[in-house]
Amino acid sequence: MHGLILRAIQSFLRDIWGAAFWQAVASDLRLPAQGFEAMLTYDPALAMALLDRAATRLNRSRDSLLEDMGTYLVSHPRRDGVRRLLRFGGAGFPDFVHSLTHLPGRVRLAVPDLHLPALQVSALTPECFRVTVAGGQGDILSAPFAALLVGLIRAMADEHGALVLIEAEAGTPCIRIDLLDGHHALARDFRLAAPA
Repeated sequence: MHGLILRAIQSFLRDIWGAAFWQAVASDLRLPAQGFEAMLTYDPALAMALLDRAATRLNRSRDSLLEDMGTYLVSHPRRDGVRRLLRFGGAGFPDFVHSLTHLPGRVRLAVPDLHLPALQVSALTPECFRVTVAGGQGDILSAPFAALLVGLIRAMADEHGALVLIEAEAGTPCIRIDLLDGHHALARDFRLAAPA
């Protein structure tokens, strides 16, 4: 398991629920208090154990926690790099959805040894899309990644000012997206150059 994934989970738990919550989850699993090193490799089962333990402590499902993590990766101020990477997908929300097929490749440009599952996007109509998470590669399984992707897509819809209905298709690694209004709200400002 790539340490970057575990470090992202650690940051999510600490940033959203606080350092004491992270310490309690780490203690439950007998992890070092300082957590994970982003560029090391860890036991693949550790990510699911970490998410399951946090979900149990919060009395939530793992999928709902992963959805929140997807939202966090886009919307939290400390994760602006992820938001910026995703905004390069296009000017509007439909462009962003279509660009998801290129997401695994863009991630590999930044972190060559981090492999995301392949994503396939089908336009059912001009306002309705299906995103399929193809079989997981390496450390990342398709079902957990699909749950995280739901939150990420929801946050990117807000980023673009779009009103959407997003639904994970039960029992499949598929996500249905209905674009109800592409200009529902003002899109968040985005410039190619990062703020100084």
